[in-house]
Amino acid sequence: MPFGHDMVHSLATMVDLINTSPSTGGQEGLPDLKKLGEFVKRRQVSGIGRLDATDLSQVRALREAFHKVLTAPDQATAVIRLNTLLSGNRITPRLTEHDGHPVHVHYFAPDASLAEHLSADLGVALAHLIVEGEWERLRTCSAPDCDHIFIDESRNRSRVYCDSRTCGNRMHVAAYRARRRA
Repeated sequence: MPFGHDMVHSLATMVDLINTSPSTGGQEGLPDLKKLGEFVKRRQVSGIGRLDATDLSQVRALREAFHKVLTAPDQATAVIRLNTLLSGNRITPRLTEHDGHPVHVHYFAPDASLAEHLSADLGVALAHLIVEGEWERLRTCSAPDCDHIFIDESRNRSRVYCDSRTCGNRMHVAAYRARRRA
């Protein structure tokens, strides 16, 4: 993909956030503050202090808003939904360098809550993906029992499963067994 580290990281964080939702076919991935803290640490979300119940509810609501953007029936609807999501943010672009990462842009205001932070950075990353004509790289897993979202980073845009070791392998084994029975 034609993006720098910060954009790829933001898009991967967005996908990871969305996939914590029960609406992607699994259990609630953010059931409590402990799991939210683990998410923040795993995704290396910087500048976040103490988390509280408000953060948890706001991040869950944001997660569902991003899910609606990504599952829009077409790009025009996705643009409308993303603009609505972005319009609620204080976007304050600034260059930063931290945690061993090269200089990159943060879009959230310095005193932003976790939800504002994620909304601004992830929303702008998604906007860039759309502007660059790469919207079709955001996909839903093709396995019939999986609704996880993923980013197809393959050169030829041919990836169809969220994870080749789980869904991909399971579907390939099922196809092999069906061929053997035939």
